[in-house]
Amino acid sequence: MIFKVLYQELAQEVPVRERTQAMYVEAETERQVRKKLANKGFNIEYIQVLDEDHLAYEQQSEDYAVENL
Repeated sequence: MIFKVLYQELAQEVPVRERTQAMYVEAETERQVRKKLANKGFNIEYIQVLDEDHLAYEQQSEDYAVENL
């Protein structure tokens, strides 16, 4: 499955919507995604499973790339 992860790069700062970034991670469960990102120091705001339609929409974006962690 592909997960969309919304995060802030610095966990110590107050989250600001304008600085929220997104990445796409392939994993079996949300727990695996969190485990893969645990050492990055991100402030993870939300992890969303992408269904087929949503994934097709996200793939149209030029910023779409699945992270290899």
